[in-house]
Amino acid sequence: MNGTTAVVTGGTRGIGRAVAETFVDEGATVVVGARDGDGVAETVDALEDRLESSESTDAAAAGLRTDVRDEFDLERLVETASRTGPSGGIDVVVPAAGVYHGNPGSTPTDGESYSAFDDHWRINARGVFGTILEALPHLNDGARVLVPTGAVAREAKSGYGSYAISKATAEAVARGFAADTDYTVGCLDLGQVATALSGGQGRDPESITGMFVWAATDADPDAIDGTVVDLRTWKQATR
Repeated sequence: MNGTTAVVTGGTRGIGRAVAETFVDEGATVVVGARDGDGVAETVDALEDRLESSESTDAAAAGLRTDVRDEFDLERLVETASRTGPSGGIDVVVPAAGVYHGNPGSTPTDGESYSAFDDHWRINARGVFGTILEALPHLNDGARVLVPTGAVAREAKSGYGSYAISKATAEAVARGFAADTDYTVGCLDLGQVATALSGGQGRDPESITGMFVWAATDADPDAIDGTVVDLRTWKQATR
């Protein structure tokens, strides 16, 4: 990933943090955004430490406090990313910011509050829309947008309520941009990953970051665009 620039929302913890760290290890310039400003500063410091052992000589790390519900925050984030990279513009976008109000499996749709529904939708769905939309003017030729997702977005499962609905919407957002733009926009189904959103259950985030590197570099763009790529597809392609 030497010479590439990636922007990662939700980049201070969970999947976003793990992806940001792996991208830096691969030589990419990485710009992270998250709502916790102190967390952003700590993450950037940690990424810069990792860059010291990277083989890339022109990579960098940066970040901004970013609330994905605010399109002006997103605009500032992608503008920063576009200026930070070695050649200008953005090559990879990972909209990983997400939230789950309640305990996974214990938030049935018929028991949801309007406030929980609205915030799930604003962060997990509209946040993906805003991140991609604001990034479009800065995307380089061949840029790829990789949206993390899971089976709950497509398979009815009791107790996941508006969280599942918001993830399904995020997948539809990705398909829309894939259909209406010339960029590669796809979803990566990571299975259950151990983050705060999953109650700490599942595989370690670090174990799936190679899927993002593959999807950002070696994967056939036509095989990703407008689709959901699962773990099996990734593992078969990288044997």
